[in-house]
Amino acid sequence: MTQRIALITGASRGLGKNAALKLAAKGIDILLTYNSNQQEAQKVVAEIEKFGVKAAALQLNVAEVSSFEKFAQQVQLQLQQTWQRDTFDYLVNNAGIGLYGAFAETSEAVFDELMNIHFKGPFFLTQQLLPLIQDGGRILNVSSGLARFALPGFAAYASMKGAMEVLTRYQAKELGARGISVNIIAPGAIETDFGGGRVRDNAEMNQYVASQTALGRAGLPDDIGGAIAALLSDELGWMNAQRIEVSGGMFL
Repeated sequence: MTQRIALITGASRGLGKNAALKLAAKGIDILLTYNSNQQEAQKVVAEIEKFGVKAAALQLNVAEVSSFEKFAQQVQLQLQQTWQRDTFDYLVNNAGIGLYGAFAETSEAVFDELMNIHFKGPFFLTQQLLPLIQDGGRILNVSSGLARFALPGFAAYASMKGAMEVLTRYQAKELGARGISVNIIAPGAIETDFGGGRVRDNAEMNQYVASQTALGRAGLPDDIGGAIAALLSDELGWMNAQRIEVSGGMFL
């Protein structure tokens, strides 16, 4: 069997990093992207390599669609240099930011930033990378529990995630002829530095999340990284066009 390779955007920190490490532990090679912190990305590469798999990091700003053609060329070059291959197997559209703001006060600039990073970026990045995705490969998009339940302050962010959920079904339909399955994972509230670390660092917020979650606590990065690795396993290869919420049972 050919060695599997996963390309994960935004994997120098947070959930992307955790997913990269969980996949590496299962023997998957990793090509990760980072936005600005090259040093941190190289540390993650070194951590991944401890699992005995290959890894590399490339710079990418998912908000800059104009850079995607050049990025795809860099991916192709990296695949040839590191793996002597022209394709990779799994694409995880993970990169994101958390911006909080009431609907009535959301500026066009904030809206556009969220749209570019969470919807327009993944839309056109996946399109650009299609020739490099192995037939029979997998795409995993990332949504949020906030696309199902509504918490004040996340109107714009959650709207982009809702758009990604619809896009996932269309991608699954249109890429099925190549044997590519497309699913979307929707994490609940997780203790990371995402959105300024509100769930992790604000005790009141953390307690509230725990009180609204069937399993009685906020989520941890390991909960999501492990789920991403499981969703890309061969055992779930027949699952397609699905939204999988991994939230411990929030707001049931």
